[in-house]
Order: sequence, then C-alpha cells, then structure tokens
Amino acid sequence: MSHAAFWFKQAIEKEQPTAAPALSHNIETDILIVGGGYTGLWSAILIKQQAPHRKVTLIEKGLCGSGASGANGGCMLTWSTKFPTLKRLFGEQHAAWLVAESERAVEEIAAFCAHYAVDAELSKKGVYYTATNQAQCGSMAPVVDELTRLNVNSWQRCNSATLHQKAGSTRHVEGFHSPVAASVQPALLARELRRVALALGVELYENTAMTRLEFGQPATVTTPQANIRANKVILALNAWMVEHFREFNNTIVVVSSDMVITEPLADKLPKVGWERGSSVLDSRIFVHYYRDTPDGRMMLGKGGNKFSFNNQVDPMFNVTSNYRPMLEKAFKQLFPSLANEKLADCWTGGSDRSATGFPFFGQLRKQSNVVYGLGYSGNGVSQTRIGGKILASMALDLNNEWTQCGLAQGPLGHFPPEPFRWCGAMMVRNAVRRKEEAEDRGENPFIIDKWLAKLAGAAGKADKIEG
Repeated sequence: MSHAAFWFKQAIEKEQPTAAPALSHNIETDILIVGGGYTGLWSAILIKQQAPHRKVTLIEKGLCGSGASGANGGCMLTWSTKFPTLKRLFGEQHAAWLVAESERAVEEIAAFCAHYAVDAELSKKGVYYTATNQAQCGSMAPVVDELTRLNVNSWQRCNSATLHQKAGSTRHVEGFHSPVAASVQPALLARELRRVALALGVELYENTAMTRLEFGQPATVTTPQANIRANKVILALNAWMVEHFREFNNTIVVVSSDMVITEPLADKLPKVGWERGSSVLDSRIFVHYYRDTPDGRMMLGKGGNKFSFNNQVDPMFNVTSNYRPMLEKAFKQLFPSLANEKLADCWTGGSDRSATGFPFFGQLRKQSNVVYGLGYSGNGVSQTRIGGKILASMALDLNNEWTQCGLAQGPLGHFPPEPFRWCGAMMVRNAVRRKEEAEDRGENPFIIDKWLAKLAGAAGKADKIEG
C-alpha cells in the first residue's frame, strides 16, 4: 500500500467510513462541485445552508480529504501577518476587512464544529509568531502597529519568560501571541465536513473524476462512467486545476511542505515549556511551524523545499518526504531535550502557491456558470471557508461583499514559463537557505543571497501547507 499522509490514515482508521458510490449513471443537478477538499465541501455546505432547495452534487476523484486538505499541518491561521501585502494589492481598508474576515473564519469554524458536533480535535489556543535569531527580530512590530491603528490587531508582544514557558523552545528570541488561531486534525475536519454535507442533503460521489468539461447552458461534466448536466459548476480542484486547464499553469507554483511527527511524548512536553494546544511559526522566509496533538505528539513542518517542475501535482502526495534529515535537524535544534524521541512518520504535501500569496477566484473563460478558486499558498485551513463563501455567492448569483471582493478578480500575477520558473525557484530557494543558515550562525549573509532572498517576497510565510 502506498504511503498516505499520517493525518489521513489516522482519520480513516477512526472513521471507518461507508464509501460514497462512484457515479454510474447520467444525472442533472442545479450546482455541481468538482473537488472534495475543504473548498468544495465548504462551498457545498454554505450553498445548502443558504438555499436548501437547490440540488447540490459533489464529485471527488478519490476520497474526500485525500489531497491537501488531509495532508497539511492543521494550523488554522489568519491573514493578519500578511497585511502589508494585502494593503499593496487591495488598499488599506479592504486589506483590514480581509484580515478581520480571516479572523472571523477561525471563530466561525470553531462555532460550526460545536454546532454540528464535529470531532476534528480542534484546539483554539492561539499562535505564537517568533524569531529564532537576531536577524529575524523586528519584522512583526511594524505590522502590529498598522493593525492596531486600523483596529484589527489581535497580537500582543511576549516577554522572554512567557515565550520560553509557552512556545516550547529557548531558541525563540522574540515573539508575539494571537489568541485568534487554532489547530485541528486536518483530515478529520475534512471527513467531518463530508458528514455534515451529506446530512444537509448534498449528493456525493467519490472515486469519480472529471475527465472533461463542456461549456454551455447547462454545462456538461464527463466522468469515467457517466455525464452530469449542471446549471452551475464550481471547480474546487486547487493545484489540480493546472492538469485540466493549462491557462492556470503560470498562475501557481506547486511547492512542497514536509512534516514529521513524533510518537506520543507522555508528560515530556510540559517540561520543555509548551502550552498544550498552541501553534508556533518562526520568521523564516520558508517557515518552520509546529504544534502538538491531543495524544501528546509534536508535529513539525517546513515549507518551500521541493518545487514541482511544470506543476506536476500527484508526485507531491502519498509519498515519504525526501527532507526528513532537514526536519530532524530542525526538530533537534528547537527541542534538544527531545532529540532522542522516536519519530512516527514523515510525509510531504503540495501547496498551490500563487504569485501574490493569496487565493483567487473567478469565472472560467468568462463563462458565468463555471467558477473556480485556487492558490491558497499554504494558508488554507481556515481561509477555505472564505473561499467557500465566495464560490457559494457566485454560484447563487449573489451581489454581495464576497462576489465584489478583491480576491474574486481572477489571478493578479503570473510566474514565468518553464524552465525559467523552476530554475528561478531553485536559485531563490538555495539563496534563502544559505542566508538563513548564516543568520542562524550569527553571521552576515552574502550580498547576492540577501538580494535573491528578497525575490521570494510575499512567498515567505505562505510557502507551507497548514498551513
């Protein structure tokens, strides 16, 4: 059996689900959703909540949650640290609104889980955003000042004692804490969204891939055994969009995030100074992020390792990470007292990194009845609920803040074509690594590495799967 992400294996073993049937006969539907990850499931749920009379059908080529939604780090974060980029893209007021909505999404998901008795191991203990060397210090304070001025700030600076007592490592030399963040078992969340969608009346077919889309009124989606005629189509394929529609190939870069997880550590976590249920990110360009689990494991991930040539997506999933030595080294540096603890698993997943670091939504080839969304750039566990709001509003022909928001304008930037994209990504990635290794040693990086690292731009804190 091929390797599957630790979370998804754990979720399926716990759930023991009854598989949804594959589609075997032609059907008609009001709204067809293609893709059974977070975006597709949130879209389905939000449509049924607003328009319960609509017939909503969802197809998924594998099992719901078996892609990025079930392979990520499970950190439910907001867009607050990305405010400067949001401001540059959309202006100050709209950026502040998007930050507030990203925080609202965290609260709404927690409320949703409580209302529907969703067992996703959700822990709303907040996040620590830290610096692990002197070169990283000072980057967060200006962002906090701007958020405070606009009355959308949830961050507080931590003193050294608090940081070392709660964030789990003495390597942190500066830190801020926000209570508006959470962690989940990501595959359990996806599978529970599936359960709720079914309970709300969504018609679901798993192991049913889209093989062709024909435009028209209605549109027709072909699957291996049957056709679906739909008045509206939502394409929630994320990185897999490039396999069906090559016009998206230069709008994203598929980049890996790689994770390790320990065996249960019993009572050892409190001894290293760890606040149970929290999440931590450092200030690297390609971040380290880590959190614990309810059964006492510690998970650590790092983004920005492998960049897929020509955006081949499938090799990023259901494989063991090639970067285990790098992750083990980072784990031992952060937690030297846990250096000899056994790692239970190591895996990789792909993230659809956009040119802006934010997802984008729109009508496919100007077809008003076919809409799409992708490009979460590693920040998607909570932001996919925003994506669901946008796509549900589009599918229901609503004229509201979601259909009019800055994210609903299609892609706002493009990457160079291959092979220039991959070669450029490798140059920047390697420069970032050299720069950050020098900074960890307290040395001044080479000028060329500092210059190339700047090209990562907004990519920095987005190039991870949560994300």
